[in-house]
Amino acid sequence: MSDKKTRRTASGRSLSDDDLERLAVEVEETAYDVEELKTRRRGRPPMGSGPADVVPVRIDPELKAAIEARAEADHTSTSEIIREAIRRFLEVA
Repeated sequence: MSDKKTRRTASGRSLSDDDLERLAVEVEETAYDVEELKTRRRGRPPMGSGPADVVPVRIDPELKAAIEARAEADHTSTSEIIREAIRRFLEVA
C-alpha cells in the first residue's frame, strides 16, 4: 500500500514529485521576508476611507445596457462605472 498523497494547487492542478522538489528548491534559495508575508492582506483591497457597503439598487434595462457598454468600452467593471457616475453627480472624490 502506497502512502503517497496527491497534492493539488488552489486551482486544482495536480503537483508531481518534480513540481514539489522544484518548489522546495525555490523556497530554500529565495530570501522570503516572513514578517512581510504574514502582514499581507487577503481579499479585496479597501476602497475609500473605510470598509465599503453594498447598496442594492434597481436599474431599468436601458440604463443597465448603457452601463455595461461603457464598462466594456473602458475595460472596467460595471461597479466602477456606477461609482464614478455617482462621484461626478455628487461632486465628491
